[in-house]
Amino acid sequence: MAKLKIVTVGDDILRKKSRPVTEITPRILQLLDDMKDTLHAANGCGLAAVQVGVLRRIVLVETEPGNLIEMINPEIIAREGEQQDIEGCLSVPGKYGVTTRPMTVTVKAMDRNGDWFVVTGSELAARAFCHELDHLDGVLYIDHAKMLTDDQLEELYEEE
Repeated sequence: MAKLKIVTVGDDILRKKSRPVTEITPRILQLLDDMKDTLHAANGCGLAAVQVGVLRRIVLVETEPGNLIEMINPEIIAREGEQQDIEGCLSVPGKYGVTTRPMTVTVKAMDRNGDWFVVTGSELAARAFCHELDHLDGVLYIDHAKMLTDDQLEELYEEE
């Protein structure tokens, strides 16, 4: 397993659309494992393959320690409600913004065995699902953040 380099804003790859995974190969499995190590080393709650320079439709989300969700070819199949909160990104270090996302999101994806599953997340999990899936289409949270700052999170939230 290896910690991969996280691509940061300004690198053109972050604006490209990721390609579907057509076959679960040993290389894809290694990528999943390396992405997990990278996510944990960075103390993040989500990571898309494009963020480590790989244009494949793969994301990891872990909003609760020990509950890692690996998603291959994910797609949002349902959205409900609305929430507004602070968001950050490993590819936009030191910056935070206020975004509006659905309160609950349901995603259909494949696991590392190629089996389809459906997962529903609310609040932080819903935000993370949307954020990471946006990455797969070259969209960054800063594209629709109401406010962007490098101030402390508490200060940003108080301004709302």
